[in-house]
Amino acid sequence: MGLELKKAIDQISKDKGLDRAMLVQTLEEAVRTSVQRKYGEDIDVEVSFNEETGEIDVFQYKIIVDGVEDESTQVSLEEARKHDPSIRIDDEMGFRLKVEDLGRIAAQSAKQVIIQRMRDAEQGIIYDEYKDRINEIVSGIIQRRDKAGWIINLGRTEALLPKEEQIPREHYKRGDRVQALLIEVRKEGRGPQVIVSRSHRDYMAALFKREVPEVDDGIVQIMGVARDPGSRAKVAVLSRERDVDPVGACVGVRGSRIQNIVQELRSERIDIVVWSPDIAAYARNALSPAVISRIVVDEAEGLLEVIVPDDQLTNSIGRKGQNVKLAAKLLGWKIDIYTETRYNEANAIGRGLEQLAGVVEVPAENFAAAGLVSFEAVSLASDEELLAVTGMTGKKLGNLRAAVNFLRPSAEKGNEDGTGDTAVPDTQYGSDADAEDPSATDNAADAEDADNAADADNAADAKDADNDDDAATNNATGAADATEAEDAAATDKGAP
Repeated sequence: MGLELKKAIDQISKDKGLDRAMLVQTLEEAVRTSVQRKYGEDIDVEVSFNEETGEIDVFQYKIIVDGVEDESTQVSLEEARKHDPSIRIDDEMGFRLKVEDLGRIAAQSAKQVIIQRMRDAEQGIIYDEYKDRINEIVSGIIQRRDKAGWIINLGRTEALLPKEEQIPREHYKRGDRVQALLIEVRKEGRGPQVIVSRSHRDYMAALFKREVPEVDDGIVQIMGVARDPGSRAKVAVLSRERDVDPVGACVGVRGSRIQNIVQELRSERIDIVVWSPDIAAYARNALSPAVISRIVVDEAEGLLEVIVPDDQLTNSIGRKGQNVKLAAKLLGWKIDIYTETRYNEANAIGRGLEQLAGVVEVPAENFAAAGLVSFEAVSLASDEELLAVTGMTGKKLGNLRAAVNFLRPSAEKGNEDGTGDTAVPDTQYGSDADAEDPSATDNAADAEDADNAADADNAADAKDADNDDDAATNNATGAADATEAEDAAATDKGAP
């Protein structure tokens, strides 16, 4: 029995990677607990493991007294001298207890203590081993399905792939080998301690680091990742060396590098865009392959107003709003998309109020404070309402009426087109992009058959799109100059 116990300790220490001294100490504490449960908490007991025999030695110590009052802690002098004639009063004598006499219940309690201590020790070892491997790719074999997700055997331990961290429409079966990103290591608790993910955005960054040597060396840097797991992703890259093309390095010869990543992610389409410190240039790249006419940046609101040609609206929004949604995630800005027609018409009407304010030399804010926030509101207002505006006089009132009559045709044309006084974007997306805008969904539905991919293999097409952007920008600038000339003429004619 003793040698078998010794061999069992050695085997467990080897298989589980547990410290042998810790196992022996755990065994001793378990036996001590069982003895105290059987004989009482007040007894003085000593438990030790005999390395030579492999047996557990248990001794109960009692004090030598003349009159015994508590047999669990005291023994008479007469009884003690039967074992040791030299014993004296107040000395302590140890009496051996047989482990076999503890009974089945005590043995079961000792077993539970040992199992729990071993489990705690294993958890500590696993935590120490994996805590420094966060954001690393691990590989394992699908073992079974749990209510929380899939259990993956990593060798020494098991990992959990939760349902929310799986790629949608991806199916597994027992025995499949999978790779995932290690995102969390729990120190305590029941169940697997290691949590992995296949839908996390950092998983894609880790795949690029593994497949692209330039990324691993730091020559090409991943500046941002936005994913719609299983469908499409956008990755922003930046080269630290002038002679290294970041997009070409990530794509590889004939797309060899990017294809390895695409296959690992079950054909998830990946757009590789060049990062830029200029948010407008970065937004153009992020919205590729759509052609962008111009971008208005509102840093205070964290808003980008993106103006596109009328025939590019569906491309900029993408299927089910996917393109603009991923671009908003990548940039961390809100994005409003307008067609050129709607933006120009809305701005022409909006400038009407500013033109009227300029004619009478009264700030537009004064009209707004009086509740006259549009050209139409001013034209329909009574003389009393207009004179209530701070800075208005009777003479200015006549000039204002004349300017209204002069500008009314263009204003009425804008209202007939349904543009109103405020520019309404064709689609809006915030930086979180959690909910799809209804107008974006409607426009995207019309473009259900459009091909919105901006895969790295189409880099040449993206370059052509940039050239188209420049042309569109020049046209838009010319149109803006013409509009300003018209505004100036209208102001001059309306002045007294």
